Amino acid sequence: MRGAYNALARLSEEQRRAGVVAFSSGNHAQAVALAASLLGAPATIVMPHDTVASKLAATQEYGAEVIEYDRYTQDRAAIAARLAEERGLTLVPPFDHPHVIAGQGTAAREMLEEVPGLDAVITPLGGGGLLSGTVLSVRQLAPRAQIIGVEPEAGDDGAQSFRKGEIVTIPTPRTIADGAQTTALGVHPFAVIRREVTGVTTASDAELVSAMRLLAGTAKLVVEPTGALALAGALRLARGELAGRRVGVVLSGGNVDLDRFAALISG
Repeated sequence: MRGAYNALARLSEEQRRAGVVAFSSGNHAQAVALAASLLGAPATIVMPHDTVASKLAATQEYGAEVIEYDRYTQDRAAIAARLAEERGLTLVPPFDHPHVIAGQGTAAREMLEEVPGLDAVITPLGGGGLLSGTVLSVRQLAPRAQIIGVEPEAGDDGAQSFRKGEIVTIPTPRTIADGAQTTALGVHPFAVIRREVTGVTTASDAELVSAMRLLAGTAKLVVEPTGALALAGALRLARGELAGRRVGVVLSGGNVDLDRFAALISG
């Protein structure tokens, strides 16, 4: 919600009246739909036809028009760009946008203001908006802290890109972390990530389920698989380079159907 609201709040009155379009598997979709509702702008959202039912319902309840596509065979960015051109809408991408990045970074800022002196901050990684935004805050408030992104094991384009020093594109990964089923990092996020991030690691679907179970059992938090990426990565790294360190973990997303959530953590 932070990135979407920040981006929409910076639009001109004319742009808001004309409306916005976004593409997302669900979290950015809901954020844009809600932000648009609060700011009086019509919203059109391009979403996968197999998106989580609760995410689809919430996006529609916030007043957005939803246009569905097949995430494995169609290009969501191309669909959204076509709609923007045909309808005169402003495109608000989920991560490759400076204002979205800046808004996402406020999560780490609030964490560091509340808990200063962290040795490392870990966030989920999909397209890179949250991770690059986190960099902006951490480098200001905890300049010596490590910054680590965690992505699905099946979709390690971020890790490949970080190692190669250039953006690597992969096929749409098959993972329970639907919010991180991206095929490549955004250009704006990667410019920050390649320069400032300490490293990128991955988490398997099994590790995501373990992290979700831990959060539900000990913290009484319902966190979706994508939102649990950072904790899953932190638990893996706790046995090695992060042992004995003070670590901040960003949990991002609780948008999961309860039946699906119960099936995952009890399986």
